[in-house]
Amino acid sequence: MSPGNGHPYSWSAIINGNYNEEAMADCGYGSIPVYLDANRDTLGIDGTEVTHVWTQNREISESVAKAALIGNIVDNAEEMISQVDAVILARDDPENHVIMAKPFLDANVPLFIDKPLAITTGDLEFFSRQNAAGKFIMSCSSMRYDPEIRSAKTEFGSLGKIELATAVGKKDWIKYGVHMLEGLFALFDDPRAVAVKHISKSKKDIVYVEFETGLVATVHLFYDITPTFQISIFGQTGWRLLELKNSYAMFRDNLIEFIRSVREGRSRLPFEKTENIIRTLIGAKESLEQGGRTIDL
Repeated sequence: MSPGNGHPYSWSAIINGNYNEEAMADCGYGSIPVYLDANRDTLGIDGTEVTHVWTQNREISESVAKAALIGNIVDNAEEMISQVDAVILARDDPENHVIMAKPFLDANVPLFIDKPLAITTGDLEFFSRQNAAGKFIMSCSSMRYDPEIRSAKTEFGSLGKIELATAVGKKDWIKYGVHMLEGLFALFDDPRAVAVKHISKSKKDIVYVEFETGLVATVHLFYDITPTFQISIFGQTGWRLLELKNSYAMFRDNLIEFIRSVREGRSRLPFEKTENIIRTLIGAKESLEQGGRTIDL
């Protein structure tokens, strides 16, 4: 578990198809039992079960296991290696991803790593080398699978040439900027980002991204606004506003894609798409550190 991230609870319940209502109500994330209950008829992914859980605290592990009906708690994450077919590293603290992922990669266990995959060039290069060596790595924000993004793609014809996209969200660039980037990149079929510039005041991040296609996007992450994820698209003949709020649907489709990938023996999401997004995320961080200088990607 990493602070503020309830995915071990919700993702396990989505896969396992059932949960302990009383224990889930006490998980500390009020939205999780609400959307699980609202989607109870679609819980469960055939032929798949979360069988083991490890966290850094035995009490937390017991809480997750009780809530999501997980049968085995391990005291050392590496105990799972010989007992499972794949692992979900459901933490969004990227500074810990390399050290926590390495034992599973070394053992050739298929691995899904929660966003953001990395926040330093060195860590991203580590995962790039692992991918090049044939290791199974899938990593993304579930925003990639939001149904609004899929629906909006069918309307592009009425918008004309798209000139600008803006994305607005709450909280910080590192953990939440990746959500907005994932949504933007997926929406436009993952064009290559060529330049990024980060202008920020305290708790107010504004990031400019330029793509090789000529498209320009701005991303706004403000810590003190009301919770939201929005993308606006502006074309020469029309515009469209997307409000991305169906967490359950995007989580479920993300998990289904990972499980399909495990069954097929390779990630269905090419690593190069993840690398494109994470390089942009890191580039914006470096831009801010250098006083808002434009970073060529």
